[in-house]
Amino acid sequence: MTGDSPWHGKCSLQLISRTTGDDLQAQISVHQSQCTAPLKLLRAKLDEDGRCQLPLLHTAGGLVGGDQLSVNVKAKANSRGLLTSAAAQKVYGSVGRSKQHPKGRWTNQECQFELETNSDLEWLPQELVVFEGGLYEQRMQVDLQPGASFLSAEVVRLGRTAAGETLGEGCWRSSLEICRETPNGRHWELVDRLELNSEVLQSLHGMAKQPVFGSFVWAAPDPLSSEVMKELLKSCRTDRANLDGSMACGGLNQGLVARYMGPSSQAARHWFTRLWARTRQLRKLSIPQPPREWPLQEDGTFSEETFTKTHQQHAASPH
Repeated sequence: MTGDSPWHGKCSLQLISRTTGDDLQAQISVHQSQCTAPLKLLRAKLDEDGRCQLPLLHTAGGLVGGDQLSVNVKAKANSRGLLTSAAAQKVYGSVGRSKQHPKGRWTNQECQFELETNSDLEWLPQELVVFEGGLYEQRMQVDLQPGASFLSAEVVRLGRTAAGETLGEGCWRSSLEICRETPNGRHWELVDRLELNSEVLQSLHGMAKQPVFGSFVWAAPDPLSSEVMKELLKSCRTDRANLDGSMACGGLNQGLVARYMGPSSQAARHWFTRLWARTRQLRKLSIPQPPREWPLQEDGTFSEETFTKTHQQHAASPH
């Protein structure tokens, strides 16, 4: 598909909780969906806790200037879902590639997530690679009902550094808004807007020439006590061990946010995967199993023994 004839792919997904068998406590989540090219949902898998795990495939092999993607997810009450991508996403160069659009054309992705009471959604796409001269903008809106949990981890590589390529005149933009319904009205959990271009990449006060940026956000289902938050942040900082790059984390009013900046998308993914497992513990859910589509997973990340031992060490340490 050429830059003058862009795609507009759409995926609409609804997650529904169902009781299985005679056990009224046993719940699984199923899905109803509709997609248009180039988006396609692959076969779903059920996790140990009944969570519906769904890989989303972009069949065109990459995004060109002018392409648009729309992802709309509604998680019904008590449902659990994990949405990932079947492969890393490529954003091809647009600037200077067309006489009609010499300044390039933006690729846009719109994500709308609506989570009903006590639902739990994890948005964990694979790496996004912005080629030299690529223009990409993503807007995400998350609406939460009481008791709902939303988790997102995203990693972007700015320029194909292994090929000696920089971002050039390209740009990556992101807007994330998380809002929760409370007895006192709508409450903003997070409003996060970012833009990374070549100037920011080169600046010592920006990316300091590091090509990989990652962002992790968890909107917890319930408020976390100060003691629980303190222990969570301590564990998350401990989880940075043996990973390249700069990593920082902090608490939200009801959740957690973490950032990665460095040379390695694998290091970013490993750290975020460790944080993901921490949040699963706090939600009293099963230890997460990486989707089969993910490459190069870290051995031992999801060991129950490892996390129990770490928890005991933290509990025994002075505060």
